[in-house]
Amino acid sequence: MSQLFTPYTLGKLQLPNRIVIPPMCQYSAVDGNATDWHVMHYGMLSQSGAGLLIIEAAAVAPEGRISFADIGLWSDENAMALKRVLDAVRKYSAMPIAIQLAHGGRKASSNISWKGGRQLALNEGGWQTVAPSALPFAPTDRAPQALDEAGMQRVKLAFVIAAQRAQRIGMDAIEVHAAHGYLLHEFLSPLTNTRTDNYGGTLENRMRFPLEVYDAVRAAVQGMTVGIRISASDWVPDGWDIVGVARGMLYDPRWPWHAAAKLGAQVSAPPQYWRGAPGGTELFSNMK
Repeated sequence: MSQLFTPYTLGKLQLPNRIVIPPMCQYSAVDGNATDWHVMHYGMLSQSGAGLLIIEAAAVAPEGRISFADIGLWSDENAMALKRVLDAVRKYSAMPIAIQLAHGGRKASSNISWKGGRQLALNEGGWQTVAPSALPFAPTDRAPQALDEAGMQRVKLAFVIAAQRAQRIGMDAIEVHAAHGYLLHEFLSPLTNTRTDNYGGTLENRMRFPLEVYDAVRAAVQGMTVGIRISASDWVPDGWDIVGVARGMLYDPRWPWHAAAKLGAQVSAPPQYWRGAPGGTELFSNMK
């Protein structure tokens, strides 16, 4: 059997295979609340046969939204809206589900991607952004406000409270977003972090705040699997243990089915779909 379809242990989670659906923003929330779109979208992906589904970046604070249409976990109302999605998905799927917690930093206050994604002006519904240093993302963007230590503590607490909400509504795991030029990544890079205090300068200092956030989240949700996303190469010498299929899954939500059929493996699927298996193959592992 292909290694792609062998089980994998990720922290405290047991994944049935090594295909992961990474977080992909849908820009379809209202005031941070997940909507019917999310019920439909994640319901569809939960029947794909992948080993793990990671829900899109949830902002830990309103000013941390990448766009006005991002989902959030800064309020109990946000949590209840997301719980409705999770409950609907779990009714028909046993797929492990994680969520990415994020803060957009200086890249926040942007329009949705299919409307250009540029930063919105304050009179267009935008808001003041924050960052490690007062350096705008683009020359035409307004400068973010540099976080003082009190502001950093508020951000850290926001991550902790959002993580606790994720745990309460039943998420299986949490991914702390520290990549792609958003707030925690901005602390890591000397290009976006020009601070002269204990959070800037050396690599050790630049790593300090992202690690403080990660450690605080782990301590707050003991018993959950907690990971951190940091930008990395697409290739490593010995290969990856798990494989994320993102845009390809949007184009073909049954990609794991097709891969399993090609490789002579099996995936889980609901009985309503069993008769769709290619003739002569035992594609679905629960087809008893």
